[in-house]
Amino acid sequence: MTAADVVFPGDDAALRGYCATPAGGGRPPAIVLIPDVRGLTDFYRDVARRFAEAGFLTLAVDLYSREGAPDLPDMDAVFRWIRALPDRRVLGDLAAATRHLGARADAIGIAGFCLGGQYALMAACTVPGLAACVSWYGMLRYTETDAVKPESPLAMALRLACPYLGLFGAEDALIPPDDVEELRTTLARTGRPFDIVEYAGAGHAFMNETRPDGYRPEAAADSWRRALTFLRAHLAGGAAVPAR
Repeated sequence: MTAADVVFPGDDAALRGYCATPAGGGRPPAIVLIPDVRGLTDFYRDVARRFAEAGFLTLAVDLYSREGAPDLPDMDAVFRWIRALPDRRVLGDLAAATRHLGARADAIGIAGFCLGGQYALMAACTVPGLAACVSWYGMLRYTETDAVKPESPLAMALRLACPYLGLFGAEDALIPPDDVEELRTTLARTGRPFDIVEYAGAGHAFMNETRPDGYRPEAAADSWRRALTFLRAHLAGGAAVPAR
């Protein structure tokens, strides 16, 4: 396995990322990896390497290639930053990452955590060329919509265009159980394969061992096993489903 920082073309800017390549050459299945709101930290570089060690060419995208990582001293700053982040720009960058990986892989999935989990679901509804989606505790509902946030992930879910795995903490203060249940009901109407897992005793960021307040080892280990099984099932030799 090898890994390095990379630059790839976006629609309006050069985009940065971190690409981890599995051993063996050829055209391995690929993953677009989306970090949480704090950006491309060492934790997500490690996650990219872990995916590569499992056999997936992985591109972790720096969503803040233009402005640099934000200063987020408290949760109020986190919510303000998320609220101001333009959805169309982010989804355009994820489409560019998907195209970039398409030169090296025949089947591409997308995975994300927190903010990245939110955008993973949104990309699975809008970005062509994706064959699977895994979302760890991605937020689902906007309190209001406008030009910056034109449509909630829940509102987009009916347009899901590839198999989806959602991994949630049952005690997540940022994602009400009713939203998860609405997502389950909506996805059942799409006809796409999906699974939603809720972990008792886990809240937000249960996968992130750098967050001792949220990390739950058993939920993290189980969710990782499920994600690898799901991605192998849908990306190993699988064809992408065009977005609707």
